[in-house]
Amino acid sequence: MEPRLGKTTSIPTLMAFALPALAITALVAFHAFRKNDDALVLYCSHDAENAERIINLFEKKTGIRVVAKFDTEATKSLALVELIRRERSNPRCDVFWNNEALGVMELAEEGIFQPYASPNAGRIPAEFKDPENRWTGLAARLRVVIVNTEKMPPTEKAVEKAMENNLGRMAIAKPLYGTTLTHFTLLAKQIGLDNLKKKFRGMRERKLNVLNGNAAVKNAVAAGGCDFGWTDTDDFLVAKRSGAPVAMLPVKLPDGKTIAIPNTVAIVKGAKHLDEAKAFVDFLLSEECETMLANSPSGQIPLGPVDESKIPPFVREIECQVENAAELAPDLPPIRNRCVEWLRNRHTR
Repeated sequence: MEPRLGKTTSIPTLMAFALPALAITALVAFHAFRKNDDALVLYCSHDAENAERIINLFEKKTGIRVVAKFDTEATKSLALVELIRRERSNPRCDVFWNNEALGVMELAEEGIFQPYASPNAGRIPAEFKDPENRWTGLAARLRVVIVNTEKMPPTEKAVEKAMENNLGRMAIAKPLYGTTLTHFTLLAKQIGLDNLKKKFRGMRERKLNVLNGNAAVKNAVAAGGCDFGWTDTDDFLVAKRSGAPVAMLPVKLPDGKTIAIPNTVAIVKGAKHLDEAKAFVDFLLSEECETMLANSPSGQIPLGPVDESKIPPFVREIECQVENAAELAPDLPPIRNRCVEWLRNRHTR
């Protein structure tokens, strides 16, 4: 999605008649640029519908205007990470609100972020933030197995048995992007990349369905086209609220830990609106925003303390899973890069 641009003042009619068409075009472009030059530029891979509510509230409370550039479902997180890297010498982005952590961790190691110790970062547990204050996590999702209860029992035993057979009834998102890439990275760390390659090759040979995003996985299972698949809690909730016959089980890694994937926020070094960027980070890391995200359709899990009476029952039920989450260790970004190189060469269509 392109940046949300504010309205521009029209060029006076007399000037429009007096200037050649090329000059008019240049003047309109210059005016539009000046109109948004004082706006905070946010790159965001969180779902636009949910992010817009927080952006609008921030604008209302602070008077700071925000121009937001969102990512797509199919390439979520990776495309904006690469864009920020390409723009490093002349950054356009002030704040990066990512829907996962590994891309942000990688950019931090490349020196692309401005360290900032937000007052509200103190409410976030240490395992979900950078010790050098280059990024901070918030509002997590769990990786889950979504099961169509009309097709199979929603039990670990049933899923384990199904995964031993033909996988034409299982779906995952392309692992080159988003939370499925994080999932694969954690698997590669625990079982080794060579073993992951072998495992994935075997799954493909057994007719595994690889789709264009977690939402596509959710849709396939909800409609009965597949019996089960890997997705995230936010997509599961969409299916559940629509009345689909679905249940979920947390995905467990070989060491028994679950996969909790936080949102992350960071300020780009060289940000043209540094004070406004700090204000946005403070707001996003607040209890108010984590509570909003918990109550949004995506049902994000707060990482900091919140008033539990204001959190939906579903979110309260799965909060305990975060305490057993795999660690966001510094060695994960290099493993992620090796996974990306393999998957790009291998291709996953």
